[in-house]
Amino acid sequence: MKKIFLTLAIVLSAFAVTLAQKYAFVDSDYILENIPEYQDALDILDEFSIEWQKEIEQKFQEVDALYKEYQAEAVLLPEDMKRQRENEIIQKEKTAKDLQKQRFGRDGDLYQKRRELVEPIQEKIYNAIEAIAESANYAFVFDKAGSLTILFAKAKFDLSDEVLDEVGMVMQTVRREDRKRPDGGQPSSPSSVGNTGNSNNTNKMIDQHKQ
Repeated sequence: MKKIFLTLAIVLSAFAVTLAQKYAFVDSDYILENIPEYQDALDILDEFSIEWQKEIEQKFQEVDALYKEYQAEAVLLPEDMKRQRENEIIQKEKTAKDLQKQRFGRDGDLYQKRRELVEPIQEKIYNAIEAIAESANYAFVFDKAGSLTILFAKAKFDLSDEVLDEVGMVMQTVRREDRKRPDGGQPSSPSSVGNTGNSNNTNKMIDQHKQ
C-alpha cells in the first residue's frame, strides 16, 4: 500500500510540475509575411528561378530540334553518321539534365541561394523567440504554421507579434498596426518587448520549383 501511495505521489508531483510549465506558440508564416526583407528575398529567388528555368528550357528545345532534324535525315545518313548524330543528341540531352540538376537539384543553385538569403532572417527570428522564451520563462514555444497540429490555441498565448517586435530591433518589420494575419484577425496589442521598423510589405510569394 505504501508503494502505491509513493508511486501516486511521484506521478502527481510530475503532473504538477508539467502544469506549472509555461507554453506559448508563434505563427511563423505570419511573422515572415510581416518582414519586408523576407518578401524581397522571395522576389529575388523568383527572378533567379524564372531565369534559370528559361535557360534549361532553351537547352531542351535545342535537343528537340536536333532530334527532329535527325529523324528527317536519318534515312539518307550512313551508319557512322547516324551514330555520330545520335551521340550528339544524347550528349546535348545529358548537358541539359545536368544543368537542371545544378540549378534546381537538392543542393543546387536555387537551394544555395535560398540559404544565403533566407537563413539569416530565420536565425534572427529564432534568436528573438529564444530571447522572449528565456525572459518569460516559457518551457516550450510551438510553431502554429509547422507540422505540429494545434487544434485550438488561445490568442493570448500567441507570441508572434512579440517576436516581430523583438526582430524589429535588428531589422525592419511591418508596424504592428499595419500587420495582417492570414486568418484575417488583428494583431495583439503593443508590447514593450521591442520596437518595429516602418517599411512597405510586399506580398509576392514564389512557388517552389518542382522537378
